[in-house]
Amino acid sequence: MASYRFITLAIVAIIVLPTVVMATEYIVGDDKGWNLNFKSQDWAKDKVFYVGDTLVFNYIVGNHSVFKVNGTGFNDCIVPSPELGLTTGNDTIPLKAPGNKWYICGVKKHCADHGMKLAITVQAEAPAVAPTPTKSSAFQITSSASQLIMAAMVFIAMIVV
Repeated sequence: MASYRFITLAIVAIIVLPTVVMATEYIVGDDKGWNLNFKSQDWAKDKVFYVGDTLVFNYIVGNHSVFKVNGTGFNDCIVPSPELGLTTGNDTIPLKAPGNKWYICGVKKHCADHGMKLAITVQAEAPAVAPTPTKSSAFQITSSASQLIMAAMVFIAMIVV
């Protein structure tokens, strides 16, 4: 009975853990958050966004907001209807589909005058199989692979104990 339970849990872990480990939560603006004079190009330039990742917009409630817009709304800072805005100060947006995504602040002229807007491109899900490493990196373990191994070890330890 115990071995059947272990095998079932191991199969579930093998299926679920890669998805959990591979997804990344991005705090927009890092420690500065979503604020005036936000330099979105600088913040996003070294990041690759994948389906399954999330964006978190942190800001002081009432000072800012987040609206998902189209390319025209982004370029012209066109704020949609107020009920479409996010205003909690800790807004989480899951990236569910690949493609271009645009976000602006809808408060006053924060988008137009202060550049509070973000444009990103979301890639399809990260490849499940890592590419063949080059000779110079053959013995390196990538961060995501090591995280996956650690998560699996913790999971197995929790089952055994």
